[in-house]
Amino acid sequence: MRSDDAPVGRVLNRREVVALLGLAGAGLLVPRGAGAQPPACVVRPEQTEGPYYVDAQLDRADIRSDPRTGEVRPGVPLALAFAVSATRAGACTPLAGAVVDVWHCDALGAYSDVGGATAGQKFLRGFQATDAAGLARFTTIYPGAYPGRAVHIHFKVRTGAASARGHEFTSQIYFDDAVTDQVQALAPYARGGQRRQRNDRDGLFRRGGQQLLLPVARDGDGYAGTFQLALTL
Repeated sequence: MRSDDAPVGRVLNRREVVALLGLAGAGLLVPRGAGAQPPACVVRPEQTEGPYYVDAQLDRADIRSDPRTGEVRPGVPLALAFAVSATRAGACTPLAGAVVDVWHCDALGAYSDVGGATAGQKFLRGFQATDAAGLARFTTIYPGAYPGRAVHIHFKVRTGAASARGHEFTSQIYFDDAVTDQVQALAPYARGGQRRQRNDRDGLFRRGGQQLLLPVARDGDGYAGTFQLALTL
């Protein structure tokens, strides 16, 4: 399996990251309006799309199964939510109608639909549109490991795809090594025999990964986490 650290997508350079963080007040803007707590406005760095993106066009919240066979990929459950906001002239508001694509490897490090044994399968892929509160929710599993990369999830956010002013943002989500250590000791992860890269040894993680960590909490027999993301539109 190829490494997915080749720069297929666009990675922000240091100057661009600093500029974005300056616009966002060191990465955090106070959302406008009162009432219920809206998503925080956190600007994140882009990272490479990698070679494993497939425009599967699967509109679904539960991405664990292959839609052709219904077979569910085993693993520790992960309830993953994206809270997407837009920053405009210093104001921060939830962004409704953005399309959030998610794709990642299974517990043994395999991606679907990239040739070999998984060709034609589409497990652990799908998209959701953000609701009025800017939220897109997925049911998936904690990703596994494969050589050369820290444990991660790929995502892409698209807005206004049909218009000339459409915006696309691509990046990756990472996990705290201590949590991953616990997950990797469980079945079926432990059967994979894959030596994973720790975060600080991953070249892509060292290029903004600290700003892309997903905070997770125990949720029944799995984990849950919400990733806050602001797009500068």
